[in-house]
Amino acid sequence: MHMVTLTSCVKNLLDTEPPGTIASSNMWTTDNLTDLGVAGVYNALRIGIETGAASGRELYHYDRFITSQARDGDAFLQGTATTANGTVSNVWKELYEGIHRANDALYNIPLISPSADDKKARYIAEMKFLRAYFYFRLNQLFKGVPVYLEPLEADQMNKSRETEQAVWDLIIQDLTDCINEANLPTRYPKGDANYGHVTKSAAYALRGKAYLYQQKWDLAVADFEKVKEAGHSLFADYVELFREANEQSDEMIFSIQHKALAGYGSTTQFYCGTRSAFGSNWNTYLIHPDLVDMYENTDGSPFNWNDVLPGYNEMPIEQREVYFLRNNLTDAERAAVTDRGISLDNYLPDGNEERIKAAYENRDPRLTANVITPYSGYLGRQIDGADRTFISRWPHRNENAPLFDLTTDTRTFFYYLHRKFVYLGSSELPDRTQGPTDFPIIRYADVLLMWAEALNELGRTAEAVPLVNEVRQRAGVGLLNSSAATTVNGQNDMRNRIRHERRIEFVNEGISFFDELRWQSWKETVFYNGNGVKQVWGRVTVPYVWAGDFLYAWPIPLQERQMNSTLTQNQGWVD
Repeated sequence: MHMVTLTSCVKNLLDTEPPGTIASSNMWTTDNLTDLGVAGVYNALRIGIETGAASGRELYHYDRFITSQARDGDAFLQGTATTANGTVSNVWKELYEGIHRANDALYNIPLISPSADDKKARYIAEMKFLRAYFYFRLNQLFKGVPVYLEPLEADQMNKSRETEQAVWDLIIQDLTDCINEANLPTRYPKGDANYGHVTKSAAYALRGKAYLYQQKWDLAVADFEKVKEAGHSLFADYVELFREANEQSDEMIFSIQHKALAGYGSTTQFYCGTRSAFGSNWNTYLIHPDLVDMYENTDGSPFNWNDVLPGYNEMPIEQREVYFLRNNLTDAERAAVTDRGISLDNYLPDGNEERIKAAYENRDPRLTANVITPYSGYLGRQIDGADRTFISRWPHRNENAPLFDLTTDTRTFFYYLHRKFVYLGSSELPDRTQGPTDFPIIRYADVLLMWAEALNELGRTAEAVPLVNEVRQRAGVGLLNSSAATTVNGQNDMRNRIRHERRIEFVNEGISFFDELRWQSWKETVFYNGNGVKQVWGRVTVPYVWAGDFLYAWPIPLQERQMNSTLTQNQGWVD
């Protein structure tokens, strides 16, 4: 008997106390149970959110493969991933759980539910969107998977894999059905009781992204134009966009709905915060120095360390540590530094901090919006009855008055730390696993940059420039074609500029890794010689190893192949 779990990620349903699990044959028999059943499908967006340890499967966790870094590394990055990898197996299970919930709703709503016809039609459209989204995620990673379109028992799930194209075709059809449903609104205004539910603008945005994956550039452009026609626009302030007060701005198209309640909140604070943040958090995920170096000067020219510290680029990596040392080192600290073989010839006893801070000044403002840089402040937890501003210093001493050093789990290493989606002070959330700010799955900046990409691939580069400039203008960095440094020199140059823009815009949003897979650029971007988990000056603590081009498609999980012998393995992976 198929069972549906009744928990919700949709805010207007959160106040309904779920009765546990109900058999599918009874699930849809009243209007209220229909609402709860639909909420259970939305809740599949939350499967994998852990409150006791980082799962590695929440969307923002995926940034560890490109712009972020997991402090202890990752099997995919260290060349040790196998077909039995737990992340792979759980992602497969969780996405199929969402598909089976959606299938249950799509089968039973028209068959059983007594809800009004217009409401049922809207719900069916929403369920098709969610099914398309779950298949979209599977296809991004596995490149062709079994397709199930009706509720089945576990022992009936033995289909072979469809081709990657066949899965894209299904996704497009579901999203087209969603768009064509007259009872589905184009958008919900801020504060509407149904905000968080699927809309036509979300369906256009996701379908456009699906066309982008298939390189159907003209169709992608047409869908992204529809998103703009729906009234979406960029929020004026990049920093404030990611605060709870603005989670329903015109920029947000589809988000995972969070609420400051146990089981319904965000965990970004827990795994991207610090011990000095409210709740005493783990800095499980860090910012990679390569990302920091990508942020341009405010005029749009490339950042170069030698412009701030002449000779820095040519120095042995370990020797660069001297520039990051705090002012007025103690004798013990000096001894520890020299014992590591670091020369103090370039150390300024009274101005070392000020000198290195200059490297982060007059840069694209998104840098300091996304990253806690050395010697910058972060408003954190209370000490002695008041929220304190902590400073990221090296070497770390202590977080108590009068120093208030920013404290992490990794005090013997000095890393760049996340700032986006890390809450401020002690009043923004009740618990480190109960962040109230919604997590964006699709926002308008993503649409603008995908739209620009599609236009550029069509050879319409001049039309792509103003779309990218919308994003850059909001950020406060030099516009394309406004100076010699920002002049676009043809289609390939524009392609690289769009990719650059996406990498620096979507930090901690779970977008960049999927981009690198789509562009087939992951190897060259991340696995160059000498890369790995790095401290701020570039010293590697965990090296990266490229195992082979087969990494561009995840393996079909060993456990699934053992249960279903018809599943073929992706090329290069060996069970």
